[in-house]
Amino acid sequence: MVPSVSGCAIRTGRGHFGCLLLLTHCLWVGAPVLCRRRLKLFPSFLTDTACKNRPLDLVFIVDSSRSVRPEEFEKVKTFLSEMIDTLDVGERTTRVAVMNYASTVKVEFPLRTFFDKGSLKEAVSHIEPLSAGTMTGLAIQTAMDEIFTEEMGSRPAAFNIPKVVIVVTDGRPQDQVQDVAASARTAGIEIYAVGVGRADMQSLRIMASEPLDEHVFYVETYGVIEKLTSKFREAFCAVDMCVPGRHECDQICVSNNGSYVCDCYEGYTLNPDKKTCSGFFSEPCLTTAMDMCAPGRHDCAQVCVRNDGSYSCDCYEGYTLNPDKKTCSAADVCAPGRHDCEQVSVRGDLFCTCDCHQGFALNSDDRTCSRAITSSLITTEESCKCEAIIALQDSVTSRLEALSTKHILFHIQDVVHHKA
Repeated sequence: MVPSVSGCAIRTGRGHFGCLLLLTHCLWVGAPVLCRRRLKLFPSFLTDTACKNRPLDLVFIVDSSRSVRPEEFEKVKTFLSEMIDTLDVGERTTRVAVMNYASTVKVEFPLRTFFDKGSLKEAVSHIEPLSAGTMTGLAIQTAMDEIFTEEMGSRPAAFNIPKVVIVVTDGRPQDQVQDVAASARTAGIEIYAVGVGRADMQSLRIMASEPLDEHVFYVETYGVIEKLTSKFREAFCAVDMCVPGRHECDQICVSNNGSYVCDCYEGYTLNPDKKTCSGFFSEPCLTTAMDMCAPGRHDCAQVCVRNDGSYSCDCYEGYTLNPDKKTCSAADVCAPGRHDCEQVSVRGDLFCTCDCHQGFALNSDDRTCSRAITSSLITTEESCKCEAIIALQDSVTSRLEALSTKHILFHIQDVVHHKA
């Protein structure tokens, strides 16, 4: 019989490890269903490791009207950065966009722009507040029209990725928000409303999704808004159903948005019960290596490279692997050591072309340069002009020579005459 967990408590660093022993018993000995029921009584730090942020298309809509003082807006940016730290950010996991609004709306960056936490947080740090006004309805409408589109990085409905909006405001909307928010919810957008200080709670409830007690939050000041981070982490948590004891797969468990599906090793096929596998090999020790680069088994954004039962990520030509070893960024193809140009490298979208300094010409190899020969190409029209000028010069020269000769003869005759 599985021991009871009633009254179970664990004191960090000291005794009372009965709960931990029960957890081990549940996972490895038996009664997995009963254990799953009873493990709900465990402290959250024992089960958090099985909790992973589910993939989202997430848009923050931030009020930066005049009522939000500069130092308070900095607190909002800190809240956004800490929220980003809790998310599983990536092209295939959670995508993040940020909108800034007052009397106007500014899209700071859409869902398609950044796929790593560092770039997102850097972009957030440069956001500046706008001006007067609180056009919350306009901001939500802009999110529907300009952010939740495939062109801006929102994934197609067939992907079944939740579309989520978090509105942060400290005032009352100055436009019609009820109908706009209702349209957004009808379109499948889940809305969370965060009120600060003097925020109008009725307006928050009007725009938020149901159930309201899970989608409307309030804090007294911007100074304590960061405490909401843990609440959103819990809201966005997806339980990993593939941890030991939570699934009935014979060989491979694949997580799927809070649920799971079973798969088999290479050389095996899934039986009609969708749990067990059959294949040529009958002994587990004779199975072939699992293909870790099969769809759904890796986190690589571009290229997955198999490696003895494991894998590593790589990128297409013209891209470099980010520090997370999963996502890719466009490479600086003209960085030193990445091109063969002798003098000047010119960056294109994917390639680097060569050029030369003034006074030099590019050789036929398109890489090296030679000193240019200073000559000018003359068109047919210019050639005719040149010939006419030369002819005129010859004519003038001939006349001058004739006049000079005549002058000399006159001079000689004059000298002879005087001597005579």
